[in-house]
Amino acid sequence: MKKILTVILFLFFTIHTYAQQSSAPYYGFRLGLTAHPNFGFIKAENGKGNGVNLGFAYGLMADFNFAENYSFSTGLTITTINGKSTEINALPYSATADRTVPVGYDLKYKMQYIELPLTLKLKTDHIGNIRWYGQFGLSNDFRIGAKQDAKVNGSKIADGVNSKDWTRFYRAGIIVGGGAEFDIDGKTSLMMGLTFNNGFTNISTGQNSIRNHYVGLNVGVFF
Repeated sequence: MKKILTVILFLFFTIHTYAQQSSAPYYGFRLGLTAHPNFGFIKAENGKGNGVNLGFAYGLMADFNFAENYSFSTGLTITTINGKSTEINALPYSATADRTVPVGYDLKYKMQYIELPLTLKLKTDHIGNIRWYGQFGLSNDFRIGAKQDAKVNGSKIADGVNSKDWTRFYRAGIIVGGGAEFDIDGKTSLMMGLTFNNGFTNISTGQNSIRNHYVGLNVGVFF
């Protein structure tokens, strides 16, 4: 994992150096840091979601500006998506239970991913020192951690158990967002916005389809 992160960071800085030396027309490459909360929730095919849970994301963000108001936007973040659900005959707890009688399990998914977004960002011209933007694209998430809490009839039967064996390695989602960039000084700007990450792949290896989603309160600084 450390080798993968090292290679990706090297690629980011190599592209940055090349972009600065490239011939006109050149609209710029921007690299920044982000750290922000998100609010995750679960949708279960054979059950229901139980409210919103706080998560967190931090890492790199990058804009490849191929035209004055258009950017290919990506990044590399460690993203935690937490969410609660009530599911019938959920894995793996139902394996030893009497499955002829439906049992509802109260679960909390605590998933952690390396997130690699691939999005298109559309920006307005400067209005004073502000540029507004809209964003749309694909979220690619690779699981690096998975834990789960479980209760049945109010009694706890699992607390922070490793759930990698019954959750999937890859998650994909649709990203829709918007916000503003505030010029601070020179090339430095503060980015603030909202992102809805709508997961469309099943995160469970079982027959019950489970999807996790989040709304992110995006905060970052471009340098």
